[in-house]
Amino acid sequence: MPFVEINSRMVEATVAPGQKMFSQRGAMLAYKGDVTFTPNIQGGQGGIASMIGRRVAGEATPLMTVEGSGTVMFGHGGHHIQVINLAGDTLYVEADRLLAFDGTLQQGTMFMGSQGGVMGMVRGQVTGQGLFTTTLKGHGAVAVMAHGGVIELPITPGRAVHVDPQAYVAHHGDVRNKLSTALGWRDMVGRGSGEAFQLELSGSGAVYVQASEEKL
Repeated sequence: MPFVEINSRMVEATVAPGQKMFSQRGAMLAYKGDVTFTPNIQGGQGGIASMIGRRVAGEATPLMTVEGSGTVMFGHGGHHIQVINLAGDTLYVEADRLLAFDGTLQQGTMFMGSQGGVMGMVRGQVTGQGLFTTTLKGHGAVAVMAHGGVIELPITPGRAVHVDPQAYVAHHGDVRNKLSTALGWRDMVGRGSGEAFQLELSGSGAVYVQASEEKL
């Protein structure tokens, strides 16, 4: 279910009978046709396991199931929107950045500490995000939100990409991440900026970076 960009802060999706999509509650701006919006309690395509994962992660981003026949316009908080098309791979994204996504995508939850041990847990403390992140896998489209627009940076074998953790939005592909210090310990004392740390992503895929260090 492709999204059509209306402007940098609004997208439109076509809903067809027998198909469904999920959106963040409050993200619907307008719609045409016979479309229904119902609270989602099954945790998306991932079923009960996904729902339990979201509860453990302490996520406060409830979803709506969108069904019927028509077109729906989505946007939220005036945030910039980036549409990411998946072709069988997995997208890793913070739950509160999800605007809407295809119902065909398999939703899950991943423990960030498993990709970097203690450093993965430190990342959660530095960015103010939890130790868990949402995963979406399969073929379909995802609309994510960010501050100040988004740029896609390719990640290729042998050439890692370093990102300010507070500017990180999402990534996909066969990618590993770890948190490293950009400054010596003495230089870090008294600093509140995320620039004292770098999120290093290596492997093959892409990372999406916003033009801001603001949280949603």
